[in-house]
Amino acid sequence: MTLPTVRRALGVVEGEHASRRPGGADDLLDIRQYESGDESRAIDWKISARSGRPMVVQRERLVSSHVYLLMDVGREMTEVCPSGERAFEVAANALCMFAALSLRRSDDISLVFGDAASITRVPFHGGFAQFEKTIDEALGRPWAAPRNIGALLDYAAHVRDRDALVVVATDEHALGPDHLKTIRRIARTHPLVVIDVTTINPFMPEPIRGAGPVHVADARTGRRVPAFLRTQADIAEVDTHRAYLAKALDAELARVDARAIRSDSSEAMFRAFVRLIASARPAATISSLSGGSR
Repeated sequence: MTLPTVRRALGVVEGEHASRRPGGADDLLDIRQYESGDESRAIDWKISARSGRPMVVQRERLVSSHVYLLMDVGREMTEVCPSGERAFEVAANALCMFAALSLRRSDDISLVFGDAASITRVPFHGGFAQFEKTIDEALGRPWAAPRNIGALLDYAAHVRDRDALVVVATDEHALGPDHLKTIRRIARTHPLVVIDVTTINPFMPEPIRGAGPVHVADARTGRRVPAFLRTQADIAEVDTHRAYLAKALDAELARVDARAIRSDSSEAMFRAFVRLIASARPAATISSLSGGSR
């Protein structure tokens, strides 16, 4: 990724940003003829002079948004990715990307962790270094409880601030057909981004890039994947099934104007994130994510 592209991705979302809401002193949202009952202070006298009649304007106001960063911390997130990282490490780094850009825009951040044992909102105040410290401390956990992605999505669905961006970080195995209804519910009221971390295919002879042949074991039982299952047919079946699920999720998110960022490493996740930001129009890049268009 070239440096100018990265600079552009960071620059277009820095500082306070356009909200597309009336009440400020920034760009014009609407111009119309003065009507009885309008406040006189809403009259723009320069525009009125050019038009030859009183004209009322509405201007866009600048705001700082609220961003909810929700992370699945069930023990399933200790799965290994092809990069050799744990799924929770890739997910956490993805959330750090959102945090870095949000803090540059002076947005408020709420950091939420969820598993089958609890849903915990971790207080956060400070800059990016403090955010990294907070998330590192929160992830130094025993990872004993299984996931409860349904409860985490339900938490997101009850976020009251409809202008808040909701980011849900999990892995490719978490979201199933039963969760799509809740995803649609969230996306109807909030801009939504799903961080979808892809993990190793356990049947591949070399599932971790550059590590050579390794033994893959089940996280709960410690049992190794038997050799007779590590065939090309099984590898292809897993890859095909995962590709189908990914396409189904992407299609569902597209229907509700939400987005997914999917990758199998922190480096690739960063590149996907920068492409998402840099490909948007500079005036609307993160506003389109954080509710400015709603």
